[in-house]
Amino acid sequence: MSPFDEVGDRVFRRRYASLDLNIGVIMGEAGIAIVDTRASHRQADELRAELAQLTTSPIVAVINTHYHWDHVWGNARFPAVPIWGHVRCKEFLESDGNQMIDDALGWMPKEHHDEIRAVVTTPPTHVFEAVARLDLGDREIWLSYHGRAHTDSDIVIRVPDAEVTFLGDLIEEGAPPQFGSSFPLDWPPTIQAIERNLARTIVPGHGDVVDAAFVAAQREELAAVAAALAGHGAARDEAPAGPYPERFMRQAFNRYRELLRLQMERGL
Repeated sequence: MSPFDEVGDRVFRRRYASLDLNIGVIMGEAGIAIVDTRASHRQADELRAELAQLTTSPIVAVINTHYHWDHVWGNARFPAVPIWGHVRCKEFLESDGNQMIDDALGWMPKEHHDEIRAVVTTPPTHVFEAVARLDLGDREIWLSYHGRAHTDSDIVIRVPDAEVTFLGDLIEEGAPPQFGSSFPLDWPPTIQAIERNLARTIVPGHGDVVDAAFVAAQREELAAVAAALAGHGAARDEAPAGPYPERFMRQAFNRYRELLRLQMERGL
C-alpha cells in the first residue's frame, strides 16, 4: 500500500509521523515537483526512496513553503534540481541557516545531533517576490506570496486544474499554530487575502487535509490572538488569555513584544 494519498488528479501528499509533516508531490508530463524536503538529509533520502516507488518520472522542481528547518533541511539531497521559494526564504537561509543548525543542537535530543550536523544549508535557487508559475508540461503550478504570517516567507502553492492548494504552515491542523517566527498582527489579514482563491482541497504543512471552512475558522482564532495581544499591551509579564493553551499564547506574546522592541530600535 502506497504511503502517498492522492488528494487531486496526480497530486499527492505524504503525511509523515515524524512532526506530522506533509510533503506534496505534483505530477506533470515534464516530471514531478515536490513540496518541501523534510527535516534532515536522512529523512530526505527516505523521501527520495519512496518517490522512486511512486513514479519513475524525474524530479524537476522542489518548492519550499517557508524557511523553517523541518521543511528545508532535506534540500541538499536534491542536487541539480531547481529549488523554488520566496526571496526572504533564500535570504534567511543564507544569513541564518547555519545559526538555525547551531540553535537546534542546543534543544534537540543528543541522539539526533549527528543527523543535524550532517545538514548542509541549501537555500532556494529560484526566488520570487509576489507570484511565479512553474510549467510541468501539461499543467501549471501557481506560487504566490500574500504577506507576513507564520514567517515573512510563507507561500501558497496551487495546482488549479486539480483544485488543490498547499499552504505550508500558514495553516496548522492537529495542533495550534506556532508563533516563534511569526507576525501575529499580520497573520489574520494574510489568511483573509488567501481565502479569495482557495482550492477545494487544502493541504497544511502539518496534519490532515482541510477545507475552506477550516481555514476561515483558524483565521478567526488568529484574529482573536491578535486582538488579545493588541488589547493586552506589552508591559505586563503574563500573557493574555486567548483561543489557544497558555504556552502557545505565551509564545505569541513573546513574539509580539520582540517585534515591538525591534520597531523601537529601528525608530519605526
